[in-house]
Amino acid sequence: MSPDLSPAERFAAAKTRVKTPKLQAFRSRLGFTLDPFQIAACAALEEGDSVLVAAPTGAGKTLVAEYAIHLAMQDPRAKVFYTAPMKALSNQKFQELVAEYGASEVGLLTGDTNVNSRARIVVMTTEVLRNMIYAGSEMLTDLRYVVLDEVHFLADRFRGAVWEEVIIHLPLDVRLISLSATVSNAEEFGDWLQTVRGSTEVIVSEDRPVPLDQHVLVGGKFLDLFDSSGQAATNRVNPELLRATSLGRRGGRSGGRRDSHSSGRTGPRGHVVPPTQGGPGRLDRWKIVEMLDDQNLLPAIFFVFSRVGCDQAVSQVLRSGIRLTTADQRREIREIVEARCRTLRDEDLAVLGYWRWLDGLERGVAAHHAGLLPAFKEVVEELFQKKLVKVVFATETLALGINMPARTVVLEKLEKFNGEARVPITPGEYTQLTGRAGRRGIDVEGHSLIQWQQGLDPQAVASLASRRTYPMNSSFRPTYNMAVNLIEQFGRSRTREVLETSFAQFQADRSVVDLARKVRSQQQSLDGYAASMACHLGDFGEYTMLRREVGDLEKQGAARADSQSRAERDKRQRRIVELRRQVRQHPCHACPDREQHARWSERWFKLKKQTDQLSAQIRSRTGAVAKVFDRVTDVLLDRGYLLPTGTNAGGAGRVPRDAEVTVAPTGRTLRRIYGDRDLLVAESLRLGLWNMLDVPSMAAMAATLVYEPRRDEGQLSERFLPRGEFRAALDATQLLWAELDDLEHEHRLPGSQPPAPGLALAMHRWARGAALDSVLDDADLAAGDFVRWTKQTIDLLDQLSVVGDLPVGPTARQALDAVRRGIVAYTAVGP
Repeated sequence: MSPDLSPAERFAAAKTRVKTPKLQAFRSRLGFTLDPFQIAACAALEEGDSVLVAAPTGAGKTLVAEYAIHLAMQDPRAKVFYTAPMKALSNQKFQELVAEYGASEVGLLTGDTNVNSRARIVVMTTEVLRNMIYAGSEMLTDLRYVVLDEVHFLADRFRGAVWEEVIIHLPLDVRLISLSATVSNAEEFGDWLQTVRGSTEVIVSEDRPVPLDQHVLVGGKFLDLFDSSGQAATNRVNPELLRATSLGRRGGRSGGRRDSHSSGRTGPRGHVVPPTQGGPGRLDRWKIVEMLDDQNLLPAIFFVFSRVGCDQAVSQVLRSGIRLTTADQRREIREIVEARCRTLRDEDLAVLGYWRWLDGLERGVAAHHAGLLPAFKEVVEELFQKKLVKVVFATETLALGINMPARTVVLEKLEKFNGEARVPITPGEYTQLTGRAGRRGIDVEGHSLIQWQQGLDPQAVASLASRRTYPMNSSFRPTYNMAVNLIEQFGRSRTREVLETSFAQFQADRSVVDLARKVRSQQQSLDGYAASMACHLGDFGEYTMLRREVGDLEKQGAARADSQSRAERDKRQRRIVELRRQVRQHPCHACPDREQHARWSERWFKLKKQTDQLSAQIRSRTGAVAKVFDRVTDVLLDRGYLLPTGTNAGGAGRVPRDAEVTVAPTGRTLRRIYGDRDLLVAESLRLGLWNMLDVPSMAAMAATLVYEPRRDEGQLSERFLPRGEFRAALDATQLLWAELDDLEHEHRLPGSQPPAPGLALAMHRWARGAALDSVLDDADLAAGDFVRWTKQTIDLLDQLSVVGDLPVGPTARQALDAVRRGIVAYTAVGP
């Protein structure tokens, strides 16, 4: 114990040791001191609470999860599940836990991978756990802890609902360890967890373990983003940066050119940078890499918000002849690459650009994005962690939890394409990206470097870099699969109550509380205005309505003078004359205080309109999730997946919302179908639309149901579709989709996207054994994208093989085996 502690602090520390003996034993095994937030979270776990830990990237949140695993392993029967949002994260965590606890104690379940699933520690994707809960899996027996890593994925509009389903439906005696990036509403999320899970401790830390120095590269000169003189207010923009960028903006292209060819520019530690040839005011990438290398600021991650941009950046750097590795490092890189890629077929290596990729790795440079083959991405991650690859050009997906910290993060731009337009990155995204800078236990500080370009405002950059607004908002919505699963377990009315415990409804209710408070406040003002406009001669509100209608008609006449017929104008004029007569005859027209009353009346009407709008918002938000559930239930009743209690067949017409329902036999099939097109799949099976499909056509149909086409992908002609029974089955499936889409819109549901056959021909040929190069050419996809879509196809085929009757079930199993080959079958879950 430190001699610097006061007697009171020593007493408090001793009390903590007595209260949490397991934590003290755990700490004694570590070779480092725990941070206060880690101690607080671990102590809460030992006391039997669930925890929500919100802290910056690299702060050490996963240590809390490791402590939960440590606690579980003290009990010979207890199990712990570790969930992650992405398979890459699951694989990484699996390998770490195998190294710690041994292969016999650790399992992995990611949908397409099943390793030692009966182990006491099982790593899995969140979807796998959700499916287990709905299936009532016996694997949930003796489950003590569940780690929800990257729980802020709950806000993801495509997959976020899965996190809420898990949190709501896990047995209440299971303790949750929820790990999140720094979010601005952690307390709100913690309050919801407390409501649905019981005792939950919320631990928030905004302290980066490694301080971040933020720079802007103007021309060839590193300039601090913030004033570091010590005499300025916090987050004040560096005056030198303002002067430098102001000169660049005034100079335009010529000013930039003079700056780019000037001499004597220096890096952060006095390094002179050669003049750029890459355009006004911007250095070529290879020169930035050289600068960072000379200043000992590698390894670095350059975030480039496009895959093509990442690949081009690697090519540009390699063309410069740059080499960042020693002979020994190059030998080690080649050994690792050959060991990890030994299962890839020789004929596929050239198609995958293996030799060019290996050349970049041996020189210390690589790309990292979703289009890269998963095997290649995993190798890049491993080599970067081992400090063998020094520079990675990556898309923002790398910022999502993968363990790849760097000394420096470079942002070439502060905007990205979101699928529709180029938009600025958010403060939350900026925080995620720069969170990679600074390796705990290695770096004294991390560095972020923003490349300045024309139009970039230093004040806006400073605002982006100093804000920490990253709210977590629910994306939860009931699905058909969810509805039949919950109704089977709880019944209709109880399910509605369960769904109203979702975070989505919790947030809506919170907003309703604020809105209701505002309505009450405005109602008091309305009462005051009503009293002030009251007239002893008559109803001044009625009098005001007449005057307002006259005014509205006169405004309409002026606005539509050129577009109305003479008859319409005459009709409006007669109405105005009649209203004016009623105004003059109204008792309040003679009141000496008429205009004073009128002023209060206008205030009343204006505020009443605002209050009515707020009340409408309250009505729309109250029970919002349950309303969507009711609409989903109505669709299922219409299609016979649910039945009114006491009946054996569908077609019973409208069923009252408060009436109980039961799950029909077809509904039990739907219970085991997961995905955006769950009802379409169930209906296609029920109607036998795929009974005539052979193995390659079944693979093509599954691909059609999971594939999401690019925005620029037009309508396919028939010559780009597989021949034979597939085309008839596709036509029938598309007609069924249109029918269901109409039904959903009839019930005020948003509907879904139609089946997309853009990958069908490639998947058909792949299932028939075609070579990789020809299939990738058919698909017009990068290898990584093809593997990703094929694994989603495999997931659906696996579901069909279980729920499908003859002949669909066996055909789907054969199709699964046919497409799980070559680069698709590769897995890197070994050591």
